[in-house]
Amino acid sequence: MNSLHPTARPPTATVEVRCRRDGGDDVRTDLLAEEVPIALEYNGISHAVMLATPCDLEDFALGFSLSEGILARPGELYDCEISDEPDGIRIALRIAAQRFAALKDKRRNLTGRTGCGLCGTESLRHAVRRPAPVASNPCFDAEALQRGLETMQSLQTLRLATGATHAVAWMDAQGNVALVREDVGRHNALDKLLGALAAAHADLSRGALLVSSRASYEMVQKTATLGIGMLAAISAPTGLAIRLAEESRVTLAGFVRHHGHVVYTHPERLRAHPATSPSP
Repeated sequence: MNSLHPTARPPTATVEVRCRRDGGDDVRTDLLAEEVPIALEYNGISHAVMLATPCDLEDFALGFSLSEGILARPGELYDCEISDEPDGIRIALRIAAQRFAALKDKRRNLTGRTGCGLCGTESLRHAVRRPAPVASNPCFDAEALQRGLETMQSLQTLRLATGATHAVAWMDAQGNVALVREDVGRHNALDKLLGALAAAHADLSRGALLVSSRASYEMVQKTATLGIGMLAAISAPTGLAIRLAEESRVTLAGFVRHHGHVVYTHPERLRAHPATSPSP
């Protein structure tokens, strides 16, 4: 896959702010996370516009294409050209003819908004996409989630600088974190990480995803689509997310903290520990 690298927009911006504390005013420069419209085009046809942080965009384009079922494997993406335009950033992807034909058959227009799950789906029939059940069976010690959480938080450079981004981490069964991606939108951060893993030819059957957000239906859907066996979230899952995780054989954990977590589906992938079930 070839790509062009235009002058990239920075993922952060500075602004002068006035802070009032203890009855006094303080003027200072603050660092903010950027949010830019990102247009995704497949073989010259516009498909989606997402609001995202302008970094790791090649990862984002590949991960989105895989997790949305547009591509079945990374090799079906032949080219990815990123161009900075006045109103945002355009990502032009050239994909295999067979995949493009399938995309046109199930065509839908998406307009992504930060934190939004299903935007622009044209009918109820297309609203809930059910991936095949996950076959991988990695087994994790309960403490691995706590170790992964600690490492992920230390690697969230954009959050530490701005306080405004989500992160998704890829960790192994021992809780070692190999990759972290960040974005103002949790779904975008997940797609960025999935794209980075696919580009690196990572074995997705041997690790787990850790997210710094709630676990929505779409987060579970993307996880299952790529055959990943476990999704662990710092916050709560939704009811639909739990039902899809059960159906898709995804181990779904929530309220991951330094002292424990809650398991909602398929607990067989997590070795039991007496102190791993705090109250939500």
